[in-house]
Amino acid sequence: MMPIPPRPTTATAQAANRISRFYLVREIGRGAMGAVYVARDPVIDRNVAIKTFCAHLSAAEKKQADQQFINEARAAGRLCHPNIVTIYDAGSEGGTTYIAMEYLQGTELSKLLNGGHKFAPDEVASIAWKLADALAHAHKNGVIHRDIKPANIFMLAENQPKIFDFGIARAPNRIQDQQTEGEQPYTLFRNNLLGTPHYMSPEQATGRQVDQLTDVYSLGAVMYEMLVHRKPFESDNIDTVLESIARKAPSAPSELNKEVPLRLSEIVMKAMRKRPGKRYQSAQEMAEDLSRYLTSEKGKQAAASAPLSKPEQSGTSTSGSRLRLLAASAALAALAALAALAVSGYLWLH
Repeated sequence: MMPIPPRPTTATAQAANRISRFYLVREIGRGAMGAVYVARDPVIDRNVAIKTFCAHLSAAEKKQADQQFINEARAAGRLCHPNIVTIYDAGSEGGTTYIAMEYLQGTELSKLLNGGHKFAPDEVASIAWKLADALAHAHKNGVIHRDIKPANIFMLAENQPKIFDFGIARAPNRIQDQQTEGEQPYTLFRNNLLGTPHYMSPEQATGRQVDQLTDVYSLGAVMYEMLVHRKPFESDNIDTVLESIARKAPSAPSELNKEVPLRLSEIVMKAMRKRPGKRYQSAQEMAEDLSRYLTSEKGKQAAASAPLSKPEQSGTSTSGSRLRLLAASAALAALAALAALAVSGYLWLH
């Protein structure tokens, strides 16, 4: 357990090393949006991750970033699932907006894939089953993530995934829903499109209204990449990617990677159907199908590795019986021959 860092001795130093009640330990990441720190919660005596955004923004950009952060806290904060990051606190203090969440030790799925890590088909199915179950929990609580992608899936030890970054989630009391005409969410991609192009559902890619089935499609796209080591549609031209998502069907994973079982490939392709009505009708339904697949595969593996002792014993017993019958038959034949000789000798003498 990381010790609580010493408290600064001056008010200025204390302000520089503290956000709300949390004492900053070290920076662990920084991007265009802001920074992430490991911090210590002195009340609960545990490490947490503190997510903030860059202060060098215009007033309008800062307002939009504040909205996104509050939305993320409201969306993820109402969820309690082992495969969804836990939110502890959120707020704004001294011009800094922050979210305090559980401190995870691992790495993003995107970094693993970009680094060439390969998952076995059953590993992909197991990870996807946990993610589908997490999404089912979110959907039951009125939260649609809308940006499921490898970069928003954190992998812990033993292939335990955690969904995070609910910044553009559709959730009850979502701040962006209250924006005035002309304002746009800070995470806007382009042309009123929210999300990440390569993992968008067809309805997202064409700017149509989305529901929980958009997350089902995106999870299918993530599975696709994990199985065949490429995205469903790849191009340096984003318009080409969006057009392909809207109108084309990718090759099935089992066609690109012969190690992918046909049944698992079918699950991925069903999740990625163009028409929402043809997909799994809920993340729960997808989770159940993945569970059945995993159970079936375990059954096959158990049958393949089952011992053959009983059939061998049965075969040995049968062979022994046959040998005993043959010996008895030979003995009877010998006795019969002797009897015949005795009779022949008697008749010859007389």
